[in-house]
Order: sequence, then structure tokens, then C-alpha cells
Amino acid sequence: MYSHGGQTLSICISLLVFFAPADPLSAQTPILNSYQQNFIRANLSMKADILRDAATDGRAKEFIGQLYEFALNFALQNAEILKDDPDMTSLVGIAAKGAGDSEYRASVDTLWQVFQAYPDSFSRVTILESLAVLGKGNARLVENLNRYLEGQNRLFRGGIKTDYPSVSACVSALGQVGDASSFPALFSTLTASYPENIGRLAAGALDSLPGDYRQFLIDVIRRNPPADKLAALKTGTGNSRLGPSEQGQLAETALGQGLVSREGDEGDAVLAELRYTAIETFIRLRWTPGSGLAVRHFYRVQADYQHGKVSRERFMEAIDCLAVMESPEAAQALALYLGLVNAQTEKSGTCDETLVLAVIRALGSIGDKSAFDHLLYISYLPYPDHIQAAAKEALIRLKW
Repeated sequence: MYSHGGQTLSICISLLVFFAPADPLSAQTPILNSYQQNFIRANLSMKADILRDAATDGRAKEFIGQLYEFALNFALQNAEILKDDPDMTSLVGIAAKGAGDSEYRASVDTLWQVFQAYPDSFSRVTILESLAVLGKGNARLVENLNRYLEGQNRLFRGGIKTDYPSVSACVSALGQVGDASSFPALFSTLTASYPENIGRLAAGALDSLPGDYRQFLIDVIRRNPPADKLAALKTGTGNSRLGPSEQGQLAETALGQGLVSREGDEGDAVLAELRYTAIETFIRLRWTPGSGLAVRHFYRVQADYQHGKVSRERFMEAIDCLAVMESPEAAQALALYLGLVNAQTEKSGTCDETLVLAVIRALGSIGDKSAFDHLLYISYLPYPDHIQAAAKEALIRLKW
């Protein structure tokens, strides 16, 4: 496009469109004016050297931020013809990094405009790193960053090539700026199936945001598609930022959402996993406020198991969850199932010993007297000795 060999050509390049208005105050600073004049006269490759020399000046603190802003405006005004030039890319990198290092907040808007004008990863990552330092409390910048990240997420989900380094830098910047409005964009990144390192960055950035993280995740579970519901539950229940009570509330909300689904519904398999994950959380936390939902889940899994749609392990898990609930309604559900098993055993003389033992032990753990008749009836049936012994132990544990 050009050569640095000829003086005339160098001057032409240095005088490319450049109408950066000087700050009224900066115009009165002779040293700044001197560096600006040198910058204007230098050819493109030397402009970066002007910035480097200025940074080592003993008086740099007085003017360096304004000089970086001056250079950024030059890059912006000549982006159309020089955005692919390596010397210009180097200049953008030095000016952008310098604006951040000098904490010159007046450059935020210019940095964002240069970010939009220069699509290469090096420029964008450098600019985002500086915006992470300068952007705290700047609502307009946060909105721009959120919009950019959401746009990249849509492209990625649509199978369009995405600039991973810029996405990573944007995620990190949003985490450092720390505005609650970034929850949706960062969560979208977390669930977009990016490479693992970007997912980890998004999770860390979400953790760093202020605001009610629990309520945000609950809203996602209530309103978003099945895959997002599951991601929100796993994110929240695997996060030390949320205490047991908050995790239990998430699991309760998720289980309620999962129970709404019916066979053949869109996302039914994901919603089933949502229920199982919620139940696992109930058991881990011993979350008793979800007793009613746990009973509904038990009946759902019981029917699915009888029709061969779920494994015995899932049914056992539902039984174990009711044992944790220790509520009359949980005891009643288990007692009714034991009554059904007793009837089948009386008729056929056989049973699934593993399931029967799980139910008996769960009833003993709850200790509700409503199970008395069904547990006592075991002694009249052809159950093996270890089941008879378990039933006697459960009877002893009933509360009267």
C-alpha cells in the first residue's frame, strides 16, 4: 500500500485524514503539543516510537493519557484504509494498552469505536483488556460489551466462525467491570458449548458479578428453554457462592419445572435430567421443603420404571429421596408402594429384593406409623430372612 523509503510518501502517510480535536486544556500544555506535532510529522512506522518515547518521559503523567487518546483518534480516522496494516495494528495496540495502563478514562468511548473499526484479534483483545480497567461504572460501555458478547454467542450457536480470543477477553472484561446487567450475556456464553477454557472464564465472571445470583438463576430456570434450565441448576448447585438454602431453592424450582413436562414434549429428555439433578441435590442437602415435589417425582419415576423407561437406579434414587424428606406424605407414598409389592409377592412368591429393602429402610428412617400394617404384613409372606429382619427393625423405629 505504501513504502517507508521515500520522504514524500512518508509525509503523505503521516498527514492522512487527522482531525482529532485537541482537548482545550491539553492545547495549553507545551510538552503535549510537542509530542502531538512529532506524532503528526512521523511516518506510520515511527508513530509507535513516538508513543514509546513519550511513556519514558519524566513528565509523562502530565500528558500521556491525552497523547494515547490522540493516537487512538488517528487510528480511528484512518481505519478504512489502514486497518489491515501491521504498523497501524501495532500503533493501536500500544495506544490502547497505554490508555489502560495510564487509567485515562476519557478514552473509553474512543477505545470502543476503535474496537469496532479494527476487527483483528490483537487490537480487539488489547482494547478489551484496557476497557476492563477503565469501564467500571460506565453503563454505556457495559451495554456495548454485553451486546457484542451476545452477538458472538448467536454467531457461534449458528455455526459461524467466532473470534475466540476476543470472546475470552470480553468475558474477562465483563467480569472485571462487574455489572449485574451482564448476567444474561455471560450465562449465554456459559451454555453455548464454547471450548472449555471459555466456559470456565464465563463461570468465573458470573461468580464475580454483584447482585442476586440465586434470583437470576431461578428466573432462568422458570423462563428459559430446557437446556438453559439444566445449565442454571448445575451452575447454581455446584457453586460455593450459594449456600445450602439457596441451592435447595434452585433445586426445588427446577424439580417443579421438570414435573410439568410430559412424554413427547420438546426437551423432555433434558427436563427429565433436570428432575434427576434436582433430586440428587435434595438428597445431598437433605432438603425437606421439597417433600411434595419429591413425592410427585416418585410417582412419575415409579410409572416410568414399571413401563421400562427408566433404570432401577433412578427408581432407587427416588425412594432414597423420600427417605430424606421424613414427611407423612413421603411415608404414605412408600407405604402404598410396599402394599403393592406385598400383593405381587403374595401372588407370585418373588420380588425385587433390592427395591423391597430400599423401601423398608426408607420407611424405617421416616418412622411414620402409617407404614405399620404394610411392614407387619411382610412377616406373613414368603420373603427371605434378611427382608424379614429389615421389616422388624423398621417396625421398631416407628413413632407412636
